[in-house]
Amino acid sequence: MLIIRLIDLYSLVVLVAVVLSWVRADRRSRLVTVVEGLTEPALQPIRRVLPPMGGLDLSPMVLLIALQVLKGLLR
Repeated sequence: MLIIRLIDLYSLVVLVAVVLSWVRADRRSRLVTVVEGLTEPALQPIRRVLPPMGGLDLSPMVLLIALQVLKGLLR
């Protein structure tokens, strides 16, 4: 099913965003710009709802869990 493949692909993009944040990649690079452009619209609302965790950003984990739940509902 196409939507499930798209969810898997988007989950991979979210994981790439996490790795890029760990390695402190150049924010001006094309890869970082594209990945942030794809992930930030989904991560920002989650960040607004989550309480501060001492510098730890759990929004990608919440998004990945939500994507897996959505995928499960579609199967």
